[in-house]
Amino acid sequence: MNSRRTNINSTTFLAGAAAVALSALVAVGCGGAGNGASAASTTASGHPVTVGTANVGELGTILVDPKGRTLYRFNKDTGSMSACFGACAVAWPPLRATGKPTVGAGADASLVGTTARSDGKPQVTYNGRPLYLYAGDDKAGDTRGQGLTDFGASWYALTRGGNQVPGQASSSYGSSPGGGGSY
Repeated sequence: MNSRRTNINSTTFLAGAAAVALSALVAVGCGGAGNGASAASTTASGHPVTVGTANVGELGTILVDPKGRTLYRFNKDTGSMSACFGACAVAWPPLRATGKPTVGAGADASLVGTTARSDGKPQVTYNGRPLYLYAGDDKAGDTRGQGLTDFGASWYALTRGGNQVPGQASSSYGSSPGGGGSY
């Protein structure tokens, strides 16, 4: 009888532990924080995704990521649907996040969101447009991608209102890294 009671207690304990673990997994997966707050958005590396602004000289105040790198729009995108995949997404990495991104100084929280890419993973949007970085920008403040025509359309930095910034980069660096060029 003790053996049967031990098996029942062990089974009950394991089932209860599994239920707790599953509940925690569901809460994390749904972004629940237990107190009504939403979970902070993070990149794949665990860093928070914040869309903010910075003044970069000739282009004025533009949108930037948490490291101060310029964020771009791709004029081939249709609404919130990205048209940048494969080699394009290597040269112009999508700004990814889990959950709702946070907003830094100068950005408009009502314009920040996410959209699902073809792989089902979210990409950050601003004013309904997907956001990208440029692999040719080495550091904060670089705008080497501004005005380039790569992968079939133009790329532009964005104003705090979500509109494209007219003009070219302050220094012309050519096409996509690795010779992506226009496709």
